[in-house]
Amino acid sequence: MSAPSISSASHGPGKLRLLVLLSRFGLPLAVVAVFVFFAILAPGFASTGNIRNLLVNNFALLAIAAIALTLAVHSGGIDLSVAVAIDFASLAFVAAIVSGLPVPFALIVALGAALIAGIFNAALIAGLGITPFLATLGTLFIGHSVQQLATSGGNPIYIPYNDVPAAVPFLARGTIAGIPLPLITVLIVAFAAHALIAWTRFGRQSSAIGLQSMLALYSGLPVRRTIAIVYMLTALIGGLSGIFLSANVNAYMPFSGNTFLMNAIGAAYIGTTTSARGTPNILGTLVGVLFLAIVANGLLMIGWDFYWQQFGSGVAIFLSLALSYGIGRLRT
Repeated sequence: MSAPSISSASHGPGKLRLLVLLSRFGLPLAVVAVFVFFAILAPGFASTGNIRNLLVNNFALLAIAAIALTLAVHSGGIDLSVAVAIDFASLAFVAAIVSGLPVPFALIVALGAALIAGIFNAALIAGLGITPFLATLGTLFIGHSVQQLATSGGNPIYIPYNDVPAAVPFLARGTIAGIPLPLITVLIVAFAAHALIAWTRFGRQSSAIGLQSMLALYSGLPVRRTIAIVYMLTALIGGLSGIFLSANVNAYMPFSGNTFLMNAIGAAYIGTTTSARGTPNILGTLVGVLFLAIVANGLLMIGWDFYWQQFGSGVAIFLSLALSYGIGRLRT
């Protein structure tokens, strides 16, 4: 007779089921817990105005960047240069508006500028075989230099107050059926990204590459083409964050994409804890973004400055991952 496994010997069926539920739903429970915590601690946190502010300013732009990163992580890679795609889109959008281009053309120019970062990554990773971390790190450094050269050392570019087209503030603060446009964009992008990953051949190929790239290559899958498309899509989606960011402040602020990068990576990896197989997924990423958005907004409401907010967000990421993986270890 074979010896009982550590799992079955250590945990009864009821306790094991509880551990499974905690590992799968620990992140949503953490979202509820931090919301209740700040609702009690910070007066006005749970008000309608602050919730709207949280969703539009803390959640929406980070969610778009994190969805973009999830595509790269799903394929087994990483895209540190999503920050550059955000900045390129922001710079191009503002420059186009200042030069007098209509907003629809400015949007096309902005997304085209973001796509440049994606094409460069695709050439390095799919074309030359450089690892995603090193390739996108190089693109990040080059992108920073390009911004400095294009803006005389990294100076902001502002849209003159009297020249701001009506469509620009609508992008940032407009509503459709009472729903802010940035949130509508998040829903559309999230659904499209989920559909791409879950329901298409491309998504299955990307998943296979993420799980075992060499096996996918030897199986005859178009690994290079798939990877190239992934990094171009990542840059395009990231560029949307840059457009909304510029529309919100009527300006291009150099290196603003860096403020999204680490939290977007954290949200994408936190989101894997909601999957039974621990794989990147769009819904989990959105829950991870919501968790970080609540923490950032709550810390602001109780009076913590920006640097302490970053510290608090880092601690929150660490604790949520440690708890989830700790519970996962107990299951095995």
